[in-house]
Amino acid sequence: MKVLGRLLSLFNVIAAALLIAAALALQAVQRPPQVPTPPQLQLAERTALKVKVYFTDAQVQALKPETRTAQVTQTNARAVAQAALDIWAQGPFDRALLGVVPAKTAAPKVYLRGQHFFVDLPAAYANLRYGSSGERMLACTITRTLLEERGQDVTFLLAGQNVDSLGHIDLREPFTRQDCADQ
Repeated sequence: MKVLGRLLSLFNVIAAALLIAAALALQAVQRPPQVPTPPQLQLAERTALKVKVYFTDAQVQALKPETRTAQVTQTNARAVAQAALDIWAQGPFDRALLGVVPAKTAAPKVYLRGQHFFVDLPAAYANLRYGSSGERMLACTITRTLLEERGQDVTFLLAGQNVDSLGHIDLREPFTRQDCADQ
């Protein structure tokens, strides 16, 4: 009985419990982790929408519309406006019309707050070296494209900053439909 008492002493019971816990912990650590299942790719459904995009005539005197199909994943006003400007930057299909920016020029980013569009022109637009009529045509083709369906005005930014001008034309005030009606 004394031998059994020595064998089941408090120290031995705690040591045996710790030994068993260590063995279980070692076994748990050495077990290979479960392979996670990869998330399923969910493609967003694209909707085809007709948008009217404005370009210029060969003499850079008048705005000419071209109806194109934009593929959008969301049909909210901002997504449709961005899709329209992406098409605008690609240039017209009609060979009688001219694109306002050189091929492969990045499209501006468009933001919408209420009825007001904000167009962030990439920094490269400052180096286009257009005259005042070319800069006005650039601003008006964007303005008429965005305000075709909705919106009140378009404010232009350059590389995320408010600017006084793009070079020649004043950009301090937003452009409205009436500002570009004579084109």
